[in-house]
Amino acid sequence: MKGEKIAIISLGCSKNLVDSERLMRMLDSVGIEVVYPDTPASEASFMRSRKGKHVVINTCGFIGDAKEESVNEILRWSELRKSGRIDGLYVMGCLSQRYMEELPDEIPEVDRWYGKTDWHKLVSDLAKKHPGSVPYDRILTTPRHHAYLKIAEGCDRFCAFCAIPLITGRYTSRPVEEIVDEVKMLVDRGVKEFNVIAQDLTSYGSDLYGKPDIARLVEAISDVEGVEWIRLHYAYPNEFPMDLLDVMASRKNVCRYLDIALQHISDKVLSNMRRHITGAETRSLLAEIRRRVPCIHLRTTLMVGFPGEGEEEFRELMDFVREQRFERMGAFAYCEEDDTYAARHYDDCIPEDVKQDRLSRLMALQEEISAEIQESKTGTVQRVIIDREEADSYVGRTQYDSPEVDPEVLIEKSVTLKPGDYCNVKIKTAYPFELAGEVVI
Repeated sequence: MKGEKIAIISLGCSKNLVDSERLMRMLDSVGIEVVYPDTPASEASFMRSRKGKHVVINTCGFIGDAKEESVNEILRWSELRKSGRIDGLYVMGCLSQRYMEELPDEIPEVDRWYGKTDWHKLVSDLAKKHPGSVPYDRILTTPRHHAYLKIAEGCDRFCAFCAIPLITGRYTSRPVEEIVDEVKMLVDRGVKEFNVIAQDLTSYGSDLYGKPDIARLVEAISDVEGVEWIRLHYAYPNEFPMDLLDVMASRKNVCRYLDIALQHISDKVLSNMRRHITGAETRSLLAEIRRRVPCIHLRTTLMVGFPGEGEEEFRELMDFVREQRFERMGAFAYCEEDDTYAARHYDDCIPEDVKQDRLSRLMALQEEISAEIQESKTGTVQRVIIDREEADSYVGRTQYDSPEVDPEVLIEKSVTLKPGDYCNVKIKTAYPFELAGEVVI
């Protein structure tokens, strides 16, 4: 493929994005030109190229909407392949890993299908040679000042609704030393903010060290010179490692932010979900987190419409959200996934319109809470990292805001700033999903 281009299309979560970034580096290492068309303009530029054009789609297969997005993207590029506007189409990732037997017959325009981690095979097929031993490295697709840091693969939890363990396999941690080396390498390239990710952050190290060791890992990352912010994503509430809270409270570059998916609060629903935690234990954990890490912002994900959720259980969930006032919250309606425990053992009997009504009511409540929390920040001074410049303002985030999913801060152009700069911003105006203010010295 010398003299040709490969576009990488990455769908789904940030963990998938890291996989795509690693694949890009592997392709680059064997002399293949790689592009990442993440905007209409960059895609149009790729399509205008006179070089041979090939496309690799890294798919997501987590829930129904994600699978639909992946299939639609494959079909879109299949039409371009059929018409000869691209020269090759290759699909990898969670969707193809899960449906490898069915998909090739359904979408024959795809040249080859690969599983989630068949990177070496894909690269050797495209390059016509084996890439050999490639160091753990990536081509970042995020702005150069922040990066996702994937510390583990897989999951051992086997929640009733979740297909992730069926796709990714058992939990596998990366060694502390390897992760710290990656952090140092990325700092040397200008990265200041690290968003630590795993399917289950709080199980980190159990397979390597015989016990959860996320606290030691976060300390080690925090010790690296040049690391300004560390933000933690996708904790699991059962068997939460409490020593992590001490690190969060004592280290200035560990953001007061924790993404912890709770799913529900009803004991009946939690039991059906096989979450191995009760409502009382959940409340106790949240109280302890807030007590030991003052001013922490919690992001959670909740599910409505899971089998066993009647109106009483849903009211309990609504009351829980009113009581806890989560700073950040997302929710989705249950969708039965093939081969999961729930698909095998429960009847998905709650009508779709009921699920959607509950979802709308829950998110409307959260929007009210978010607006009040945002309003409480007016008059405060927040440290902000600049992400980009727009026509009328700079756009940044506080330590309480993860890229892509959380509120942003609009900053008046009273001084000159550039992406990656930190500044202190006095908040003048609050909106449900944005803050606005001016730089103060």
